[in-house]
Amino acid sequence: MSNFPNRRWLIIPTIDIDKINFDEVLQISPETLRLSKDQSKTFIKYDIYTVEEDIIHNTTNPETGDPIINTVSAGTYGRPSIYKEGMKEYLHEEILEVLSTEEWILPNILTI
Repeated sequence: MSNFPNRRWLIIPTIDIDKINFDEVLQISPETLRLSKDQSKTFIKYDIYTVEEDIIHNTTNPETGDPIINTVSAGTYGRPSIYKEGMKEYLHEEILEVLSTEEWILPNILTI
């Protein structure tokens, strides 16, 4: 079982670093990103939340008495805007495996 069940990692080309909204990911700036050995790739990490079925919450507007219906649709939330459908999201164990390959190992650099 994963230590981070809601955490996901996404590998992206470094040319897309300027497309990262750092308010949506756990890294704080481009300087905090780890790069692949050839500096062509990096990764971001973020937490997702899955809603299994629609959640409907009924309330009443206290000023008008009109009903208010709030719905949270079933789906996955928390992905950063750089994410596009079909991109490979990695689980903790998977990203550790990727980062232990020759492509990512740098001398004297710790992994996540």
